[in-house]
Amino acid sequence: MIYGSLPPHVRGNLFKLNVIKFSKWFSVVMPIVIPFYQDNDLSLTSIMTLKSVYAITIIVLELPSGYFSDLLGRKNMLVTGSFLGAAGYFVYSLTDSYAGFLVAEIALGAGQSFISGTDSAMLFDTLASAKKQKHYARYEGINASVGNFSEAFAGIAGGGLALISLRLPFYVQAIIATSAIPAALTLVEPHMPRPEGTHDRMKKITGVLATILRYKKDLRFNLLFSSIIGAATLLMAWFAQPLFEKMLLPLALFGVVWTGLNLITGGSSVLAHRIEERLGELRTLKLIAVSIPVLMILSGIVPTFAIIPVLIAFYFLRGIATPVLKDYINQHTGTEVRATVMSLRDLTIRVFFALFAPLAGWLTDNYNLGTGLAVMGGFLMIFSLLTLVLFLKSRS
Repeated sequence: MIYGSLPPHVRGNLFKLNVIKFSKWFSVVMPIVIPFYQDNDLSLTSIMTLKSVYAITIIVLELPSGYFSDLLGRKNMLVTGSFLGAAGYFVYSLTDSYAGFLVAEIALGAGQSFISGTDSAMLFDTLASAKKQKHYARYEGINASVGNFSEAFAGIAGGGLALISLRLPFYVQAIIATSAIPAALTLVEPHMPRPEGTHDRMKKITGVLATILRYKKDLRFNLLFSSIIGAATLLMAWFAQPLFEKMLLPLALFGVVWTGLNLITGGSSVLAHRIEERLGELRTLKLIAVSIPVLMILSGIVPTFAIIPVLIAFYFLRGIATPVLKDYINQHTGTEVRATVMSLRDLTIRVFFALFAPLAGWLTDNYNLGTGLAVMGGFLMIFSLLTLVLFLKSRS
C-alpha cells in the first residue's frame, strides 16, 4: 500500500488531499467548454475576456491566499477554496448570461488561489509532522498523478455527457467540486512551529519575501526557473487541441487522445522521485530546462505524423517536472512561510503565462501554429537556461 508505513493522521490527510485534487482536476466541462459558451451566444472575444478575468483573479489573490494560509492555517484556506470552487460551478449550471459567467469565473479563480500552494504546503507539513518530509517528492508525485489521471478520464466522460446536453457537464461538475468540502473539513492541521501572534507572523513572512527578492539568490532563481517551466507546460497544454486540428484528428477522438496524454503525465508523476534519484538533481534540472522548450519547438515544425510522439514525450516530462521542482522549492523554505512561497511560485507561473499566451496567440493568428510554437519554444529555452544557470551559480 502506498500509505501503509505512515501514521494514521498522515494517511488520512494524504487521502483527503487526493480527494481535493480529484475534485479540482476531474473536469468534465473542459472538452466542451467552448461549444457551451457558443451555445450561450458568447463571442470568442467574450470567452477570452472571461478567461482573462479568471487569470487576473488568481494573480491578485495568489500571494495573499498563501499569507492567510500561513496565518490562519492550511485547513481553513482549503475549506474556503473548496466552497468557492463548488459555488462557481453551481453558478455556471444555473445561469446563461455573461454576467453570471463572470461571477462564476471570479469564484473559481478565488477558489483556485486559496487551494493552490496551500495543498502542497499541507502535504509537506503533514509529512514533516511525522518526520517523513524526505518522501515529499514521492507523495507530491502521487498527488499530481491523481490530478492527471482525473483530468484524463474526465475528457472522455465530459464528451459523453455533452451528447445529452451541453449544460449537463456543468451540473455534474458542481457535484464533483462539492466532494472537496467534506475532505477539507476533516483534514487534521499539522502541529508545526509557527510565530506567535499576527504581528510576528506578518513580520516573519514580509522578511522572508524580502530575503527572496533581495538576498537569497538560490531560492529566488529556483522560483523563477520553476515558474518558467510551469508556464511552458501550461501554455503547451492550451495548444494541444490546435495541434490535434493540425493533424486533422476527428473531433470524436479529441477526448481519447487527451485522455492518453494525461495518463502518461500521471504515470510519470508517480515515477518522478525514482527518475530524479536515478539521474541526480543536476541532470534532472538540465533535462527539464532543455527538453521542455525543445519539444515545444519540435511540435510546431515536425511533420503531422510526428506530432503525437512529440506530445507523448512532452507530457511525460511534464509529469516529472511538477513534483520535482516543487520539492526543490520546499526543501529551501521554512514551514511557517511555505504556503506563501508556493503561492508565489503559482502566481509567477500565471504572470508568465499571461505574458506568453497573447504573444503565442498573435503569432499563430498572424503567421501559423508552427511559427507560434517555435518562437515561444525559443524564448522559453533562453529563459529556462538563463534562470537555471543563475540558480546553480547562486548555490555554488
